[in-house]
Amino acid sequence: MAYRRIADIDFSELTRGPFHPSPDDWADEVLYFLLVDRFSDGGERGYRDNDGVLVTTGTTPPLTEAGHGLAVRTEADAARWRAAGLDWASGTLAGLRGKLGYLRRLGVTAIWVSPVLKQCAGQPTYHGYATQDFLAVDPHFGTAEDLRGLVADAHAQGLRVILDVVINHAGDVFGYEGDAQPVWTGRRYPVKGLRDAAGAPVLPVGPVPGVYPDGGVWPEELQGTATFTGKGRIVDWDRFPEYLEGDFEGLKDIALGEGPADDYTPSAALLALVRAYQYWIAFADLDGLRVDTVKHLDPGAARFFASAIHEFAQSIGKERFCLVAEITGDREFAYRTLDEVGMDAALGLADVQARLEGVAKGAEDPAGYFALFRNSLQVGRESHTWFRDKVVTSYDDHDQVRKGPWKARFAAGEPGRRLALVALAMNATTLGIPCVYYGSEQGFDGEGGHDRYIREAMFGGEFGPFRSRGGHAFDEEHETYRQLAGLLAVRRRLPALRRGRQYLRPVSPDGVVFAPPGHPGAVAWSRIFADREVVVAVNTDPDRARTTWVTVDAGLHAEGDMLTCAYSSEPAFAGGRVSVSARNGKAVQLTVPPAGVVIYA
Repeated sequence: MAYRRIADIDFSELTRGPFHPSPDDWADEVLYFLLVDRFSDGGERGYRDNDGVLVTTGTTPPLTEAGHGLAVRTEADAARWRAAGLDWASGTLAGLRGKLGYLRRLGVTAIWVSPVLKQCAGQPTYHGYATQDFLAVDPHFGTAEDLRGLVADAHAQGLRVILDVVINHAGDVFGYEGDAQPVWTGRRYPVKGLRDAAGAPVLPVGPVPGVYPDGGVWPEELQGTATFTGKGRIVDWDRFPEYLEGDFEGLKDIALGEGPADDYTPSAALLALVRAYQYWIAFADLDGLRVDTVKHLDPGAARFFASAIHEFAQSIGKERFCLVAEITGDREFAYRTLDEVGMDAALGLADVQARLEGVAKGAEDPAGYFALFRNSLQVGRESHTWFRDKVVTSYDDHDQVRKGPWKARFAAGEPGRRLALVALAMNATTLGIPCVYYGSEQGFDGEGGHDRYIREAMFGGEFGPFRSRGGHAFDEEHETYRQLAGLLAVRRRLPALRRGRQYLRPVSPDGVVFAPPGHPGAVAWSRIFADREVVVAVNTDPDRARTTWVTVDAGLHAEGDMLTCAYSSEPAFAGGRVSVSARNGKAVQLTVPPAGVVIYA
């Protein structure tokens, strides 16, 4: 049922359980982030269902390479395709529910689902970050029961579900006097009224029960005059306190409370939002939340939210319920904030993404990427292993804030198209909780320069990937999908790849002169867990194989010891063995295929 007030929810009944337990260690997990509107509408044919059976019904055929670019052959076609990228594409929770087998066979263990709560009526907020009702699922996506069914099916498939949520702001639920979007100056602006179902700001700011569900803001506890800061939109995203108090363009900032973090007084709005998300955790049996825009929250508000959510989750048996914080800015700021507010992991945005992409494309010194995890003292930690489960790593996402106005996926153009596996391998086998952005396993390129182009509809429709229309991309025979599935299988099998310490290894083409990896060429690193070492090497040269000597731990290996190839992107190498030699202490000689990956253990 749909609730209009927090006060109407019977939490004693809601929390009877049983509930799905948390993982032993989130470092063991592999996340997959998707936008529900852009993932699946359930109308595909020619893919494998959750049990691996080929689906022959449905109306949308698989996309072929011949279909790439067909949606933009004429300017009229291109304009239609571009416009479709700004509107709802019609992906649903039911569609996602039918693709859980696709994700499980890929090796994903946890799905990060974009926000699904009800958006403002009549606004193209397909991304889900403009909530109008915090107690209802948006009908574009389905129903609350669809969300609960998705999570139950995911758990049955061995997958966990992390739901993306927002507490910093609501959608464009009210209008200022003059129907303008005033800029932040530090003062409150007069509010004209809450918006009705047609978007007009004509409703009184207060209880408006007669306009449910599309008018006003819900639950009812959020309809008071004190719910919003009302100070206009942010212009300087780094100026204090502007970035804490301002609106995100039309998205209205919520007043969450006041005071220092150690003595914070939560507002009635924050108390209502905490209770709303506790409801969803229990109702849907969620395993974690990704909390949007934590940088723009008072530290006290973020800490209050984290404490209340953790305690509630633990009270129903979810001992390691995961709160992933989106904290933009430099990493020192991000990790200090993470510690201060008590959330579990930070998204490795900006420098992590940029450096991983640069190394994978052979354009940047690998030392820069690996130093992000070794310079732990900069964030007040004695060991770089702190990063193991405290940072979620990726190289592509739906915003790409780091790239400014010109955005595209890693695989846009050369050499990214051919080096996609290298980036995925670095993401999957280096420190942090790896996260795959949907479509990366199919080589999506996201070319075009705008947010919309990195948010392709995987199921085709009017805004299909590779500038296509009407063809889906759930291809389990795609080379990148198959290779990533093999990599993730090895990650599951070898604890060192999930939990081990990490070392960038000196390499040598001749076994005599060893130096840090150059670029382009072979990049190698070790993960060591207890007395087990696993060596990973990638080749950032897309045209020719690289044979190189790689330094290994001299204390763990004797001359003549053998390492076995646990994975190779060139199947002929798999199972091969190399002998440890007394070079640069100890070393092994590895051959890495062009744009390829090998793992030896």
